[in-house]
Amino acid sequence: MKTLLKIIFISCITGSVFALIYHREAIGEMAVFKNHEVGDTLDVHRGVVVYYNGSTGNVSGRNTTPDGYNLGLKYQCVEFVKRYYYEVYNHKMPNSYGHAKDFFNKSLNDASLNLDRNLIQYNHPSVHPPKEGDLVVFDGSIFNSFGHVAIISKVEEDELELVQQNTGKQSRVNYKISKEEDAYKIHATGILGYLRRK
Repeated sequence: MKTLLKIIFISCITGSVFALIYHREAIGEMAVFKNHEVGDTLDVHRGVVVYYNGSTGNVSGRNTTPDGYNLGLKYQCVEFVKRYYYEVYNHKMPNSYGHAKDFFNKSLNDASLNLDRNLIQYNHPSVHPPKEGDLVVFDGSIFNSFGHVAIISKVEEDELELVQQNTGKQSRVNYKISKEEDAYKIHATGILGYLRRK
């Protein structure tokens, strides 16, 4: 019995050492992830900071502009996109409240004015291609009933990049784009559409 336990113990140690050597890059990334504190800068796009929020449900108070405009709860996804539109475009949304999925009004036709956000709303898929600076809205899911919002930071022929906040340490993500029956489709689950300045 002692011999069997020794073999199991040595096998576990050997396997652990192998895993450490083989996966050292992933372990290094996890170490970086664990060293972040809530409020640390993860990324910057067009001069607008993406902050680390810890777990997605973490709330660190409300962020408002010096003139009192509500940007949202620090450091949620909504706070980033509203701060981005405020800092880059000097845009204030008439309705400054709501969860991420509430940014999209399902009753509007494609390319209609969303009065709550004072932005043109495009359905997904749409005959209007996504553009850099668009605000992408994801519906709620069983894992996140509030939805998600992000900014398109780059658009190429068959791919786009989103910059986002409150997704752990991953501030950027790429998705394929295709044109199907004259409509542009972003190949990501749960996209309701995108909003754009008038």
